Amino acid sequence: MEVPGARPGFIIFMSFLDNLESNLKNLEGNNERESSAVERSRREAERAHALSAAPYADELKKSSFTMGLLDHATRIGFTQRTKVNMAWLGTTLRLDAKERRLELKPTASGVIAVFSESGEEVSTTPVDLKSDPEALARRWLDAT
Repeated sequence: MEVPGARPGFIIFMSFLDNLESNLKNLEGNNERESSAVERSRREAERAHALSAAPYADELKKSSFTMGLLDHATRIGFTQRTKVNMAWLGTTLRLDAKERRLELKPTASGVIAVFSESGEEVSTTPVDLKSDPEALARRWLDAT
């Protein structure tokens, strides 16, 4: 495109800027496509994990083990003058007592108990939902 009275260097510079702008738009488009593909694969992985853990999550919510654990934790906490707070976060059962935390997390291979103290993870252990819930409550609340 010839602009009357324009210098040849100006036209080359404008052509360079047009090319640069076009390249930047292409890069942005590629980044958006890549980020959406990464996001989609992340969502699919989360969904697959949730589906594989679903039977254990359902069993955790409905089992007598869970009710027994809540009863024993409350009773043991009362003898220690410690209030035990309980909350369901999605499929995870969280118990808090002062600086101690116990989370029961369903996974594809079963339920995992995560013991934390002062915000730091101390240990993890698999949980048998057919075992004695009092033993788990004592292990969590009697820890020193």
